[in-house]
Amino acid sequence: MDSLQIAVFSLVVLALVVYRQMRTRPAAGRGLLVFGLILTGAGVYGGGLLEEIPSVLGVAVIAVEAVMAVAFGALRAWTVRVWREADGVAWARGTAWTLAAWVVSFAARLALFAAGGALGLTYRPAAALVFAGLTVAAQAVLVARRGRMLGEAVPAWVPASQPAGRDR
Repeated sequence: MDSLQIAVFSLVVLALVVYRQMRTRPAAGRGLLVFGLILTGAGVYGGGLLEEIPSVLGVAVIAVEAVMAVAFGALRAWTVRVWREADGVAWARGTAWTLAAWVVSFAARLALFAAGGALGLTYRPAAALVFAGLTVAAQAVLVARRGRMLGEAVPAWVPASQPAGRDR
């Protein structure tokens, strides 16, 4: 893929991910985690992140970018509403704060890209996929963890034929 195709693909993927996060979905769903890992793998496989022989500055920028990706994923996970229904299933839905955190995350990524360019680094287009994959995977893991932390649902009633202490 050329640079323009990767940029368009990245924007379409970003729109799809944000759309899915703004809809009600199971909190424990592994779909976004798997999707994030696939994006990260595609970005790494797609030709590397920087020039052929990365400089110390290039490696530092990659490290900062990876930390930023995970941090923004954690921030967005914190903004997602997570609840457990009476049937025991944990659900999640993005909020307006989740959308705002996506905008800030995207702006920070562009700022880091511009700073790297100003310092003389040449990015490979696949680097955007790595950032997107890491941030989506981090958010998915943390939202699923929040769903698990809600604990087991307590039934509203216990049938008379079943003692209260027994599992169903």
